[in-house]
Amino acid sequence: MDRETDDVLNTVGPRLRALRRDRGITLADLAATTGVSESTLSRLESGQRRATLELLLPLARTYDVPLDDLVGAPRTGDPRLHLKPIRRFGMVFIPLSRRPGGVQAFKMIIPARPEPLEPTPQTHEGFEWLYVLNGRLRLVLGDRDLTLPPGEAAEFDTSLPHWLGSADGGVVELLILFGLQGVRAHVRADPHRSSRGGSL
Repeated sequence: MDRETDDVLNTVGPRLRALRRDRGITLADLAATTGVSESTLSRLESGQRRATLELLLPLARTYDVPLDDLVGAPRTGDPRLHLKPIRRFGMVFIPLSRRPGGVQAFKMIIPARPEPLEPTPQTHEGFEWLYVLNGRLRLVLGDRDLTLPPGEAAEFDTSLPHWLGSADGGVVELLILFGLQGVRAHVRADPHRSSRGGSL
């Protein structure tokens, strides 16, 4: 096996663990969905078990991603980025970052609806930062119900019950940065301080 292939295979475990955690799925849930034992999945993620096609195919189906994305295979041919939208909870998420772990970036689109949805707040591990590009976002965060117009931003711990929707039934477009607990976006400049004010 050549070194490049070996290097690619060595990144599979951390990539699979980051993907599972980003989706908020436990090893037990993944084992039930894929039919692969929990111990095998754990060893695969820790690098103690080498990835095989037999193991990766059910994972690719469960995560609804191409095999290339699971193994981080080097891209060949067309150098343009081909962003594959993910549809979840009636919304569209377009991944803008590809690296496993750390902060993940998405463009999120909330489609127009003739009838407003009743908020159904959810919780999960992590921290989220969002910026409204277009439309009016309704953000339910704990006991607060906020409306954010274009140009507004918010950040919150996702262990707090939260829900995102359209404030007026129209399309909403957002940029989202999401990280696991303890991984946050850092603001390095404060526009209200002088250039000598330093970082936050």
